[in-house]
This record gives sequence, structure tokens and C-alpha cells, in this order.
Amino acid sequence: MTDKPTSSVVGSGEEKTTGDSTENHSGQSASPESSVPQSTARFAATGGGLRLDIRILGLLGVLVLLCIVGVATSEQFLSEGNISTVLRLSAAIGVVSIGMTFVIATGGIDLSVGSMVALSSVWMTTVATQSFGIGAMIFCGLVVGLGAGLVNGILVSYGKVVPFIATLAMMASARGLAERISGRQTQVVSQQDFLSFFRGDFLGIPVLIWIFAAVFAIGWVLLNRTTFGRRTLAVGGNPEASRLAGINVKRHLAMVYGIAGLCCGIAAIMVVARTTSGAASNGLLYELDAIAAVVIGGTLLSGGRASMFGTLIGVLIFTVLGNIFTLNNLETDIQNIAKGVIIVVAVLLQYRTLNNRTT
Repeated sequence: MTDKPTSSVVGSGEEKTTGDSTENHSGQSASPESSVPQSTARFAATGGGLRLDIRILGLLGVLVLLCIVGVATSEQFLSEGNISTVLRLSAAIGVVSIGMTFVIATGGIDLSVGSMVALSSVWMTTVATQSFGIGAMIFCGLVVGLGAGLVNGILVSYGKVVPFIATLAMMASARGLAERISGRQTQVVSQQDFLSFFRGDFLGIPVLIWIFAAVFAIGWVLLNRTTFGRRTLAVGGNPEASRLAGINVKRHLAMVYGIAGLCCGIAAIMVVARTTSGAASNGLLYELDAIAAVVIGGTLLSGGRASMFGTLIGVLIFTVLGNIFTLNNLETDIQNIAKGVIIVVAVLLQYRTLNNRTT
């Protein structure tokens, strides 16, 4: 299945989508199906408007292949403890990747997600914050992440700073601020209510996995079933046409980066719960893992197309890959090389697919 929604602005036709109908500049209304590209419509199924996507099936095939390799190379791979570990590890980076999906769908990039996770984790684990209880810790984690994301969004949209530069600056400054606040020391969580809740289980499933599932569900609905999602893809596909169609592109971009920051705040809570500490080193290289998962999941780096299910599978692919390396005591540098190769191959396949469609 694919969750690729259609852009509300198509080419130079400058169509505007409102609710369940599409209205062009001549005042004539058209059905939503008329704005769906034929390449997407070919995959339409009869049940609930779900579509079959060969890309998603291919990713599932890669994931299954990795699982087979894991089973063949380690007897512990299918153990209950190892499966729980894989899911727990995928939860935090998965939440970050959901936010990154929205950013890349607009044609942007966010290099600061790892640093925002670190800053949020440090701020929420200071002695002063913990003294106010679990509510204050959660509040600080979310607000710090959201605030940092909005700063990125304002710089990109209203300041007209290139996303690469704006988020690169945030990556350095947020990490530096985290080091300043923590004094480069690991801050241990002493708030037992926080640990008891987030490290606990519900219906036999860890709370962290429930949080990941909830964020994924909200992200999927937001991207595929709301005007916000359609506008996100429209801005990524053609910002100028989106502006002419009545979309406030600047405000929308600021909101998208704010969502990415909020996801980082949620991920920081999950990281603190898993490690029982806050540190400036938290979230290290999360930007690499998030971008990799989103890109191989089918979201275009140039914007205009996104797949939340693809991102989910991409996160699981990289987590399982890392788990296989760990179980077999392989060097992490080889793992990073493998990630780099996968990213390059995914991008090359994206551009090859686009070129085939345009010729």
C-alpha cells in the first residue's frame, strides 16, 4: 500500500483544493479524482481507496531479506528480547523520521534534529526541571523541541535562509547549548514516576512503542487525510503555484519545521526514558538515520511526494541492519558505510524513476 496523497497544486494549472473538491481559476469545480495523476490512479484499489505501490512492496522485500540474514547469522535474532530491543530502538528515530518526512516533502532538509533531541533531553533532565515532577519534564521536552523547530521554520520561511544553512546553524548552536546547560555531564533521571511510566508496558507492549504508533498514526492522517498534508505536498511540488493558489507558503513552512521540532521533543522524552539520562551526546547522527529512512521510503528530496508507510519501513530497515551488525560484533564504521551506500542508491533510483516518467 502507499499513502501518497495528491498535490493540491498541479503543474501550471494552479488548481486549489478545498475540502473534498478541487476548484480551478475559472470557477469550475472538479472532483478530487480529476486531480489524481494517472500514474497514481493505476494503483487504485476498490477497498477504501487504498493503493498498491510497488515501491512499498520492494521495501518490504528488503526488510524480509534482512530478517532472513539476521536469522541465518544469529540465533538470538528472533528472540523476544531482541525483537523488543529492535522496536524500542526504532521508536525514537522513527518519531524523528516522521517529522523529517514533512520537511523533506516540502523540498527542505533539517540537519538539526539530533541536536534538538539533545537539547530537549538535557533541558528536561536538569535538577530544577525534575523537581517539578513528570509533567514539567514532559512539558519542557516538548516546548524546547517545538521552539527550536519554529526557529528553523522562521529562518527558512520569513528570513529566506536556505534550509541547509539554517538547520546547520541550529545543529551547532543547539548542541553547544546542550553542552553549556549540562556542563558536559550526563544528567541522571531521579524522577521515578517518569521512569515507571515511560519504561513500563501496556497490554504487554512497551509504552515507547505505543507512543511511536500513535505519532505515526497522527502523522499519516495529517499527511494523507487533511488539507495541511495536501498543502505540504503542493508547496514541495511548486511553491510559486501554491502561493498563487492561495496557500500561505511562509506560514506553512514555519509550521512544518515546527512539527519536526515537536517530533524531536517527543523523541527526546523517549531517549531519556530508554537511557534514564539526559546528555548533550543524545541524538548523535539522528539526522543521518532520519534522512536515510525518509529517502529510501520514497519521499522525494526535491519535494512534492511523500510516503509515511515508506518512512516506517525505512526506519525498520536501518534498525534491523544495525541490530544484525551488533549481534555479529561487526564494526560500526562498516555499518555507516552501508547506510551511505543505501542512501546513494535510493537517490539514484528516485532520479531514474523521475527521468523515466518525464521521457
